[in-house]
Amino acid sequence: MFTLRGTWMRGGTSKCWLFNAVDVDPLVEQAGGLDAILTSAFGSGDPRQLDGVGGGSSTTSKAAIVRRSAEPGIDVEYLFAQVAIGDRRVEWGSNCGNCATGIGLYALQSGLVAVDSATTIVRMRNTNTGAILTAEIATPGGVIPTEGDAAVPGTSALGVPVALTFTGLASGTAILPTGSASDSITLGDCRYRGTMVAAGAPAALFDAADLGLSGAEDNSVIADHLSVLVALRRESSLRMGLSKPGDPISHAIPKVGVIGPPRDYRTSAGIDIAGADYDVSVRMLSMLAPHPAIGLTSAVAVAAAATVKGGVVADNARVRWPGSLRLGTAAGVLDIDLTTSPDGVIETVSLHRAARRIAAAELFVASPAAVLAGSAR
Repeated sequence: MFTLRGTWMRGGTSKCWLFNAVDVDPLVEQAGGLDAILTSAFGSGDPRQLDGVGGGSSTTSKAAIVRRSAEPGIDVEYLFAQVAIGDRRVEWGSNCGNCATGIGLYALQSGLVAVDSATTIVRMRNTNTGAILTAEIATPGGVIPTEGDAAVPGTSALGVPVALTFTGLASGTAILPTGSASDSITLGDCRYRGTMVAAGAPAALFDAADLGLSGAEDNSVIADHLSVLVALRRESSLRMGLSKPGDPISHAIPKVGVIGPPRDYRTSAGIDIAGADYDVSVRMLSMLAPHPAIGLTSAVAVAAAATVKGGVVADNARVRWPGSLRLGTAAGVLDIDLTTSPDGVIETVSLHRAARRIAAAELFVASPAAVLAGSAR
């Protein structure tokens, strides 16, 4: 058994264990690798994650390794981990905007970034994807906040306001990895039209009508279509160049979702939303279950897809004013601000989030070898 110091943060609608690289790096070889450390710490291999700090759901089984950056213009770098629940494995292919929200506040509270006298901007690079993000936090008088009154759809909990911006979306990887605004996938006798984008996170977004849906359904209805959505994710992964035939199946990327026009619906909390109050309906999967709200990297992908003429999102959206997009999610409406280049290519996406530090702790992590021996018995 070994000890590992960590900080538990809530960012938006996710909870994420954050570890300083100076504490993790010396343990990697001793523990048999970073995957072994995290699966043991989280108690993976058990659907309840009973013998670890995992929360038993995709939105509460997340971690990030954070370190100061030596790259000019970047304050901190972080490696995001989506820790599996029933299996002892870690998905390393994606990013998490909600966790990035928590990382911005964590970087301030842990002294990784110097505080400004008015507003502190934390510049972050996600090393999984290369994405550059900024977190803007009010620090009047140089005081680092510990609590706030900001709220987000999907939770009644309040937190420190954090303005999170994804930058440089038009640079590097092409927005459309298949080169097409719309792709068609045939499964059995059915054809499904989707738009595949690489912005925020790789995502495959399918027209709800092709699944016999409106896009504004309750998540229990979306769950009934899980097998089809998982099959669409596998085929999309091949087309987007994220995997090759015979590769192990990833349940993290691409993100996969259902898109429909705005219409009246009721949120998971029982709040009625009018179709006139948002621009496009979105229901996403998170690993192997409907997401209770929407991951921020998925929201960025939807925003990017909304700028693609002839794509699924653009065809379903009714945008009220330029530079904004309102997503109708299962938890409520998420407001997005975006900028585009003169030729209409998306450049930045900004979201207003909330974060709070829940705990700082020493985790007593069982030896991965001992855990595996116990499961064998």
